[in-house]
Amino acid sequence: MNSKGEKNMRFRQIHLDFHTSEVIEQVGNKFSKEQFQLALKEGHVNAINVFAKCHHGYSYFPSKVNAQHPGCSIDLLGNIIEAAEEIDVEVPIYISAGLDEKYAKTHPEWLIRNKDESTRWTSDFMNPGYHELCFNTPYLDELLLQIEEVVTLYKPKGLWLDIVGVRPCYCRTCVAEAHDLSLDVDNPVDMIKLWEKTYKNYQQKVCDLVERLNPETHIFHNSGHFARGREDLWSANTHYELESLPTGGWSYDHFPMSARYIQGFGVDFLGMTGKFHTSWGEFGGFKHPNALRYEMALDLMNGAKCCIGDQLHPDGEMDLATYRLIGQAYKEVEDKEVYCDGVKSVADIGVFSAEVIEGTKMMSEFNNLSDSGAVRMLTEGHYLFDLIDDRSDFTKYRLLILPDKVRVDKCLADKINKFIERGGKVLASGESGLARLDGSNEKSDERYDAVNDASYFKLDLMVTYEGKIPYSPAYIKPEFKLKSVDSSSYVFYDESYKVEAKGGEILGVIEKPYHNRTYKTFCSHKHFPTSHETISPAIVMGNSTCYMSWNVFRDYAMVGSIIYKEIVQYLLDRMLEKQKSVETTLGSYGSVSLMHQEEEKRFVLHTVYAVPVMRGRHINVIEDIQPVYHIEMKVKTGKPIKKVYLAPSKEELAFSNKDNAVSFEIPKVECHQMVVMDYA
Repeated sequence: MNSKGEKNMRFRQIHLDFHTSEVIEQVGNKFSKEQFQLALKEGHVNAINVFAKCHHGYSYFPSKVNAQHPGCSIDLLGNIIEAAEEIDVEVPIYISAGLDEKYAKTHPEWLIRNKDESTRWTSDFMNPGYHELCFNTPYLDELLLQIEEVVTLYKPKGLWLDIVGVRPCYCRTCVAEAHDLSLDVDNPVDMIKLWEKTYKNYQQKVCDLVERLNPETHIFHNSGHFARGREDLWSANTHYELESLPTGGWSYDHFPMSARYIQGFGVDFLGMTGKFHTSWGEFGGFKHPNALRYEMALDLMNGAKCCIGDQLHPDGEMDLATYRLIGQAYKEVEDKEVYCDGVKSVADIGVFSAEVIEGTKMMSEFNNLSDSGAVRMLTEGHYLFDLIDDRSDFTKYRLLILPDKVRVDKCLADKINKFIERGGKVLASGESGLARLDGSNEKSDERYDAVNDASYFKLDLMVTYEGKIPYSPAYIKPEFKLKSVDSSSYVFYDESYKVEAKGGEILGVIEKPYHNRTYKTFCSHKHFPTSHETISPAIVMGNSTCYMSWNVFRDYAMVGSIIYKEIVQYLLDRMLEKQKSVETTLGSYGSVSLMHQEEEKRFVLHTVYAVPVMRGRHINVIEDIQPVYHIEMKVKTGKPIKKVYLAPSKEELAFSNKDNAVSFEIPKVECHQMVVMDYA
């Protein structure tokens, strides 16, 4: 099998959904090789993921081990593959693994069951929708036969298996096995052992089968999110695809957060969005072309290849309007991709993912709020950062951030202390730095236990812990001036912690309100004002550490107060001591990344600027792209820069070198602008 990390994924992929009900007739009757090829050319597409079997359970080719769709009398899969490969478009093949509605109806004993016997995805059979199947039942054997047939017949470049992952299940098979293993069925911590065993067994059997049949076939198991800190659950993939439709529940926070974590593993990966206005399964829904341009720019600036989801009409005819829409974004990607392959991120800051400690509650949450708040703050402040875990190389960074919930065991504490001894600095907030159970950072089952109630810091953050503060909201009064608001006591809403400073500099205090808001005690429309009574230091800074005694990052993700961001950015700038690798006049809606293309001896600076607007109740839309002009940049690369130019236009920019930094002005950023810095 191709080695993981090989750089051979293409930049411009389509994920062609085709979940087609059995009640539809004449499926594929309008498929035309010429029309299909025209659509791909209009879309500047060079890879397309096509369907062997969909969620309804039917195959789209003459299968001997599965039922072909009753309305499809042709080898639609084979025809699509032939048409694509004829114009040098790569064709991975999709198989719905976790959903198969045909089997759900004929073998309900194979379904995943909740404790109350209801089913996953759709709770019963009286409502429209799919029902998820359990890999701990004979269904897995049927799935393996389907995979074997597809790989044998078509020898695909890649295999894409959908709707998989660790799933809670109380079907009869799982309950019986739990009893055999002496697991407590009423204890989720016990049952997770079985659920992970089931998923790993599925992965192993699939990978062994494909390796035997065609070692060149890449494999991707899609669960919608890569649980940070759980590489053991997704290391069976030969590459990574980050499903992340901003309008489909993932939000615009999810992809950059996931990408800044995955890029640290040195494995080829892509970002998957959709052309839909909402999400998967939407016929007749379209994003604005500028939204796709923006989302492709986010892919490129984060070191990812690109994938856009579409949905084929049951008659097999491609929608040319869709591919003309996609083509506007993919034409830009085609011009830029030479500057975006084989890159590594440059970062000053490593953000230790709180999700690594907290877990993802069975992969049901896309965005850990502490991680999301930290990523948002740093992105808006144009800091260069990676999202990391306990296996990451800390020595790459000047500063580590431990956002809100990063309790540590001895192993992690030792690693952080060595980082500090070598000159690194640490910013921690909330519970971060407090003790947790030893061994949990080694991926033991203890990660699913309740947070250890240890009440002491394993890191020397110049404070001792005295417990949670019983007031919410409370107030912070910094001892320094913020940029946008004059000095005052500022409200915050999340949990805070009482500490005692044992050295260092106190840069702010927490003030209590008069009372918490109850039916007996309430004031005004929201909450009591500050009583101006200090109850704890809020910020304590030492030579190498800074501690903030409330969950500032989660609070920012929930509330978005500019006060929280300005407090954190003040502390970061002070700790980095003017060693920030990129300084810019780009506004907070803009994003910046710096990639090193070592083989080409160049750095590529990405600037992306767009403003999402809320439409309807929950849809963030990109419509207008407002150019911004005369953006000043100062970049520290550590290399002697000999040439600076815009890409892909190759227009040279005037620049100066001073204090080990190269300075220049970007004349215009219209959605996405790359600046290339060649060095000797």
